[in-house]
Amino acid sequence: MTEMELETSFAEDEDAPNTASVEAAVVSPAPASKAATCTPELLKMYYSRLFPFSLLYDWLSYGSNTSIFSKREFSFTIEPVPDEEIYIRYQSFTTQEELAQAIVKRCPKKIDIGAVFSHSPKEKDTLQSGQLKPELRELVFDVDLTDYDGVRKCGCTGAQICRVCWGFMPMAVKVMDQALREDFGFEHIAWFYSGRRGVHAWVCDEVAKSLTDEARHAIAGYFEVNLGSENNKEVQLANPLHPMLARAYELLEPMFVEQVLPATGHGLLATPENCQAFLDELPEAAAPVREKLLPHWTSSKFNNTTPAEKWESIKEHLSAFLSAKKGVAKAAKNMSTKERNRLENWPVEMVFRHGYPRLDVNVSKARNHLLKSPFCVHPKTGRVCVPIVDVDSFNPFTVPTLPELEQELIKLDASADWKQTSLKDYFQGFENSFLNPLMKEIRRKQRDAAEQKAAITGDF
Repeated sequence: MTEMELETSFAEDEDAPNTASVEAAVVSPAPASKAATCTPELLKMYYSRLFPFSLLYDWLSYGSNTSIFSKREFSFTIEPVPDEEIYIRYQSFTTQEELAQAIVKRCPKKIDIGAVFSHSPKEKDTLQSGQLKPELRELVFDVDLTDYDGVRKCGCTGAQICRVCWGFMPMAVKVMDQALREDFGFEHIAWFYSGRRGVHAWVCDEVAKSLTDEARHAIAGYFEVNLGSENNKEVQLANPLHPMLARAYELLEPMFVEQVLPATGHGLLATPENCQAFLDELPEAAAPVREKLLPHWTSSKFNNTTPAEKWESIKEHLSAFLSAKKGVAKAAKNMSTKERNRLENWPVEMVFRHGYPRLDVNVSKARNHLLKSPFCVHPKTGRVCVPIVDVDSFNPFTVPTLPELEQELIKLDASADWKQTSLKDYFQGFENSFLNPLMKEIRRKQRDAAEQKAAITGDF
């Protein structure tokens, strides 16, 4: 079996369990094992020797703040007997050591992380109804390739992925990361591979953690664009474009041309048949443009231009049509404002339909929503949910699996940890690019607060 065949052979849903208020419940039976990628023995090896508990604790305690960490909710999905999964919510731990002991003992197939509550979640049953309330939560986002099925022309659907359709993920990451930093002023954003077919973002600035559910919903809504449907493919875009969308278009268009149009990508302009289908996407008001280009793009002269040149050609013809030049645009004078706006935005519409981020907004809008823990292992692929430091160079197919890590450890001494394995670059990259700057800012704020208190009390 080839690497791509192996990667596309997994087809189960990877969404987090429902966040209903249950402490331990039997959920749907575990699917039959596809391969020995995530056995209890391999998980035991990973948790006891490789899981970066110190990185996770330093991050989630925000400077060893035990009050924050002890009120953080964790959930475990365990499999005490084959084919029966048990989902356990409202777990909380006082120290890094306590968390590590619980994980090594239970060997959860999946770990989810929730909010920081008003009380320790493990005390839930001793509290009155309504007392346990979420108070802090990182702003999180989830982008999944299953939501791109309508535009994946590589042959993948559902949980299947390949190098071609993975290209949609860097597009989403770049658009969102830029907007979160430039439009909202967030600085501490960590991106993670889900272990299978998507990416997660954790925004960890203090103001982000304190957002209300309404504010989270509004931020998620800021990124929403009506990308159309199979029955109605018209993308609803205002004219002129919102500045964020105009910036996203400038960012996405080169990637669209490089990764979506050619035969090495999704092939939208790679064959005469695909070109005809592409031109059929033009609104009816642009029929003269379609009629002018179609003979050239479906004739023996098809190969005279590259997909990139064809894209530039259609934009030029649309522009000429709208400006009533070159003798092809008399009909353009009779268009309605709505038709004209649609044609002006049509290149943006096509780029957005294929490359604009498709979010699961339900993950982002509620503080009590759980999300898969970074650094855990995806139970279907056995791949570690590693940080993404450079999205351009990140390759999901080279992320270490548990069997591969086991083989690495066999060649090392018993005291070896992740620093001696192929996880090193991922985890150190997270530490250097995200965790250290976050800790530096926390220490600065603590120092400033101490100095301000000293100035007030005179205790220098």
